[in-house]
Amino acid sequence: MCRLFASQDPASYAAETRPMRLHGHATSVRLEAAFWDILEEIAGREGMSLNRFVSVLHDEIMERQGGVANFASFLRVTCLHFLNNQDLHAAQVAARRDARMPAPGREPAQGGERVGGQGAGRAEPVVVA
Repeated sequence: MCRLFASQDPASYAAETRPMRLHGHATSVRLEAAFWDILEEIAGREGMSLNRFVSVLHDEIMERQGGVANFASFLRVTCLHFLNNQDLHAAQVAARRDARMPAPGREPAQGGERVGGQGAGRAEPVVVA
């Protein structure tokens, strides 16, 4: 059993520090490469760049909880939550995408009109329970 885990590519658990801008402040976040890969996958599914996705997560955790003691740990647990709930995440992304699409037979908005009302075109919040 342990051979499976012990045979992992060392590059997957090598720590990488990446520069980020969170709520207007330049900082850096250090995570293992495997977690960066998962975050990039989530960001892609959300239609965001990695930096934008991490910034949205940071803003949401600050809004909901007023702060986070260890943001890198929060990101790791976010990755685990995503892996354990991929079906739920896919359904949420599809529902948001469907909500932004015009009803069948209805023309898309023109002349600067926004589909979806107030806030259309902005990134939707990511639900991390």
